[in-house]
Amino acid sequence: MAPKKSAAASAPAAPASTTAAATTTTTTASSSAAKTSTNVPQSIDQVAWNIVEHYQKTTPQRTKLIDVFMAFLVVVGGLQFAYCILAGNYPFNAFLSGFSATVGQFVLTASLRIQTTEANKSEFPAVSPERAFADYVVGSLILHFFCVNFIN
Repeated sequence: MAPKKSAAASAPAAPASTTAAATTTTTTASSSAAKTSTNVPQSIDQVAWNIVEHYQKTTPQRTKLIDVFMAFLVVVGGLQFAYCILAGNYPFNAFLSGFSATVGQFVLTASLRIQTTEANKSEFPAVSPERAFADYVVGSLILHFFCVNFIN
C-alpha cells in the first residue's frame, strides 16, 4: 500500500549532509545490532538432530507408521522410474499403471495422514479416524481396480 502524503512531505527538504549523517548512523547501529543478535545454530547436523528428536517425541505411533509407508511408496516409485530409464519401458502400460498406482497410493495415504493427525482435528471435525480409514480403503480399491484394468 502506498504511503499517504503528510505534512513532512510538503516541507522543504533537509540539507544533504544531515540526511547522509542520519543514514550512516542508522546503518552502523543496525549492523552492530545484527552482529550481536544473530543466534545461528552450531551446525546443520544439530538442527537435523533436533528435528528428528522432536518428531520422535511428539508424533504418535500410528502417524509414524503412515510416514514409513509413505517413504516406502517414494522408494518404490523411484525404483520404477529408474528401471524405466535404465532398462526401457517396453510394456509402457505396465509402467504407467505401476507408477500411477504408487503415486495415487501416496496421495491417498497423505490424505489419510492429514485427516487422522491430532493437530488437524479442528479442520476435520466431522471425520472420525475410522471414517478416514474407510475412505482410504475405498479409494485404494478404486485406484487399484483402474490400474489393474489399465495393464490389460
